[in-house]
Amino acid sequence: MTSAVVFAYHDVGVRCLSTLLAHGIEVRRVVTHLDNPRETIWFASVAELARRHDLAVATPEDPNREDFVAELRATRPDFLFSFYYRSMLREPLLAVASRAALNMHGSLLPKYRGRVPVNWAIIHGERETGATLHHMAAKPDAGPIVDRERVPIGPDDTAVEVFRKVTWAAEICLDRALPGIIAGTAPSHPQDLSQGSYFGGRCPQDGVIDWSLSAQRVHDLVRAVAPPYPGAMTEACGRALRILRTLRAAPRRAPPAPSGPILFGEADRLYARAGDGRWLRLLELEVDGKAADPSALPWPLPVPLPLSGSRGSTA
Repeated sequence: MTSAVVFAYHDVGVRCLSTLLAHGIEVRRVVTHLDNPRETIWFASVAELARRHDLAVATPEDPNREDFVAELRATRPDFLFSFYYRSMLREPLLAVASRAALNMHGSLLPKYRGRVPVNWAIIHGERETGATLHHMAAKPDAGPIVDRERVPIGPDDTAVEVFRKVTWAAEICLDRALPGIIAGTAPSHPQDLSQGSYFGGRCPQDGVIDWSLSAQRVHDLVRAVAPPYPGAMTEACGRALRILRTLRAAPRRAPPAPSGPILFGEADRLYARAGDGRWLRLLELEVDGKAADPSALPWPLPVPLPLSGSRGSTA
């Protein structure tokens, strides 16, 4: 029977571990993370799935620790799989697998290597992304590709909506590739790393809106950091706004106001004009930390309010 050690977390981890089990892989150890109490946990639990199947579970702070590597080596797995596990796996750990170590990445490699690839793809206005199964190497997300599955990114899709598509793509990709992997006949295509770049993690402050940018780029940022992520942030008239959902739409009558970014209320709708003069309708927002209905604003808008350019992610 083909055996494996599986490093996994998040929804991709749950679906891909389920796929391995459906193909009869003997999973000799599941390595996952303890949930961070400071993080909103909106995704499924790998640990719960593993325990349901009576699989041994480990949650080391450092999976590359020498004694832990030795412990996994003693299980003598054919394969090592990594499915959205957040820690870097170094070469001694990868060598535990006698046949191959493979990772599932949430982009169409070699594009968007590194952290939070779905969010970065939306920020950059991509119209498609996907999941890539590839061999692991010393350099992250750089090994030869076994298979990929594409999914579309709609013009108004948020990060969590795209992530659900990527989870589906990861499951399809792994299910299709596993027979060849087990038989030793799976393809292996080297990456041209010049066709993509590495991206780092993001923090809430990266969601501050720079209104000097185009309406499209602001819209893409809002989509990329919409809940369950921290949201896009700005200020108007001394009030803190957290913008959760936008639409590319203009008011029926543009206000007689100077050029530049402004906030404008029309009837029961709220609009923002970005640096290129184009408009966004604000569909969902919070004001001073509380949910606000754009049709019943907590302050009057007798005249357009200025929106100053701010620090934002322009990557």
